[in-house]
Amino acid sequence: MLDALTLDQMRTFIAIADTGSFRAAAQRLSRVQSGVSVAIANLEAQLGVELFDRSGHRPVLTPQGQVLLGNARDIIVRVDALRAKARGFAAGVETEVGIAVDTLFPVQQVGRAISQMRESFPSVSVRVQVVPLGGPLEALRQKRCALSIMVGEEFRDPRIRFDALTSITQVAVVASGHPLTQGKGGRSLEALDLADHLQIVLSDPSLISEGRDFGVISPQTCRVNTQDAKHNLILGGVGWGRLPFWLVERDLEQGRLVRMNVSALGRNGEVVSEAYIAHRLDESMGPATRQLADILINLTKCSA
Repeated sequence: MLDALTLDQMRTFIAIADTGSFRAAAQRLSRVQSGVSVAIANLEAQLGVELFDRSGHRPVLTPQGQVLLGNARDIIVRVDALRAKARGFAAGVETEVGIAVDTLFPVQQVGRAISQMRESFPSVSVRVQVVPLGGPLEALRQKRCALSIMVGEEFRDPRIRFDALTSITQVAVVASGHPLTQGKGGRSLEALDLADHLQIVLSDPSLISEGRDFGVISPQTCRVNTQDAKHNLILGGVGWGRLPFWLVERDLEQGRLVRMNVSALGRNGEVVSEAYIAHRLDESMGPATRQLADILINLTKCSA
């Protein structure tokens, strides 16, 4: 009987679990509610288990349903990936390549990769978004780009493939004339030392991290929407914050910024995160997009 299972049944199963009702699932799938009910009843009969407890106002996943839901999602992701690869075999050269880049990653490196890609595909236009935190993942989810460069482990999605690129080091810094640089006798700073000083923090343009903060210690914050704004406010002495080392290396060498040794922000006030090139498993990559991804991977290997 298991050979009679259909992808339609599994998509219906997932839709009910995601929306919380048969009616909402029917709307999502553009079907009548009775068709959804029949599909899930047939699936339960073929599997020999109840997937939903229907005794209440809304269907609730049974323990068996919770386990099988993960299997169903995995099957659908793999099928969508197979279809995307098949479409890619017949795909021609795309007219535009979109890439979303985490603000922690050096855009100059992306520029070098784009220049190399366009030597092979000079007719292809390129659209680059530079966004922090959940922005690159949201751009992929909403299909506003074909590739994303994401930094860190906070944002994941089973529909998206991640390939490691390189490590990004962030350091806690403050302007050389800021009060935090005075009178500490060379000792490391504690979290309490920072509580009375403004922390410059990047805001997430997406809703992915709504209600969450990353690396925020001070109760006093100034939230900005770009890495450049954060960098310039810290240079201006407004407050302190973490910035990628590649961005502030010259400022540190020339004494405009000072590193802060704050153990609560990582050993010696620094944290190292992995950068990834990411793309959707259910969307085929055209030849220009594929080459851009390969160039980025090779460039970061050479610079490592």
